[in-house]
Amino acid sequence: MFDTATKVHDETRQGEAFAPFVNDPIEYKRHFYIESYGCQMNFSDSEIVASILNEEGFGATRNFEQADIILLNTCSIREKAEQTVRKRLTEFRKLKKQNPSLLVGVLGCMAERLKAKFLEEEKLVDLVVGPDAYRTLPKLITEADGGQKAVNVLLSREETYADISPIRLNSNGITAFVSIMRGCNNMCSFCVVPFTRGRERSRDVVSIIKECQDLFDNGYKEVTLLGQNVDSYYFTPEADGKPVTFANLLEMVAQISPLLRVRFSTSHPKDITDDVLYTMAKYENICRYIHLPLQSGSTRVLQMMNRTYTKEWYMAKVDRIREIMPDCGISSDVIAGFCTETEEDHQETLQVMEYAKYDMSYMFFYSERPGTLAQRRYEDDIPEEVKKRRLQEIVTLQNKLSVDSYKNDIGSTFKVLIEGTSKRSDNDWMGRNSQNKVVVFSKGDNSYQPGDYVWVKVNESTQATLLGEIVKA
Repeated sequence: MFDTATKVHDETRQGEAFAPFVNDPIEYKRHFYIESYGCQMNFSDSEIVASILNEEGFGATRNFEQADIILLNTCSIREKAEQTVRKRLTEFRKLKKQNPSLLVGVLGCMAERLKAKFLEEEKLVDLVVGPDAYRTLPKLITEADGGQKAVNVLLSREETYADISPIRLNSNGITAFVSIMRGCNNMCSFCVVPFTRGRERSRDVVSIIKECQDLFDNGYKEVTLLGQNVDSYYFTPEADGKPVTFANLLEMVAQISPLLRVRFSTSHPKDITDDVLYTMAKYENICRYIHLPLQSGSTRVLQMMNRTYTKEWYMAKVDRIREIMPDCGISSDVIAGFCTETEEDHQETLQVMEYAKYDMSYMFFYSERPGTLAQRRYEDDIPEEVKKRRLQEIVTLQNKLSVDSYKNDIGSTFKVLIEGTSKRSDNDWMGRNSQNKVVVFSKGDNSYQPGDYVWVKVNESTQATLLGEIVKA
């Protein structure tokens, strides 16, 4: 997995293709195939795209050879992701030679960044659509059907897709993402997101609450409020002019039902206010888990990254979280080998990791991204072998911290939301506790089903899983 300040990548989902809608009785004349790459926002956006295409009479397929239009929802955060997408586009271009009416399009951050290259230089695609232009997809498809190259990568200061109900294409029916804002104003020097997704704008609070309520009414038991920087959510309704902060929004979603769990992702440490922490502590159904990206433990490097906090400030924030919520899980992001990073800077990163005792981290070594402030201002001067060695030291330390964290849970009892059958055994359930740790336990003779809450006593642990048994509350 890889993360930056604003995006979390689940490597197990990269390149995932959406399945057709469950129990869909409609026979579609045209089909779309979407592969998604990058962060949770991209996967959430693909559900919005699916909704827009479905309204236009397209059905989903997981077989790209059946598709009339193939879309890749892309990520520009790191070079490897871009290389993967290029390889896939080359494969689809071969398919297009056999089927000239097939349309191939690129969505998302790469579309925003590489539109001219894809369309004019490499001639890989028929459509290029940026993350704020999905509403224009039907019109662009019509243009592309007519033989034109169709492109819209205009960024918006208003677009939140608030009125579009995403189609939950690959859902387990228990957990769902709800987008609450788009864009980012933080301008971290290593990050390309402000240039590919534009400025921050928050979604209408009424539409968020309605979507969460609808999900709960349809059997979902957990929502993750999603955005590039969720804690800076700020919306002023026209009705009463009273601003709604992220803490207010969390409380409103938590009040839908005590049976609806609430998570959020991702945060910038500077925006995790006491109001947010006290709201989390007030409601049992707001999960005790915060992703608190560190990036570097060196104040000097943090300043170069434009992270707007110091090492000491960050450590005080960890203290504050544990003071208000002693049982709160904390995870992080760490980048090894940022420009000018010395061995002393690297050691400071390891020290902060030891101090914070993260349950887990998303770790990666720095790769320069074109167009970022770091690319323009600093030389990428750390040799790759040094970056890799430092990353390995970071990974080794995190593995130890994770093992310790999970071992500490042995003997404890947690409330677990059952998400489904364990991948390793049909006889076991898999779920998560409030701290976002995976818990696996025997189904036994009980009649529990996915979506039920159970109490599980932890008997054993691995580096990333708690193993236990159902007990009475």
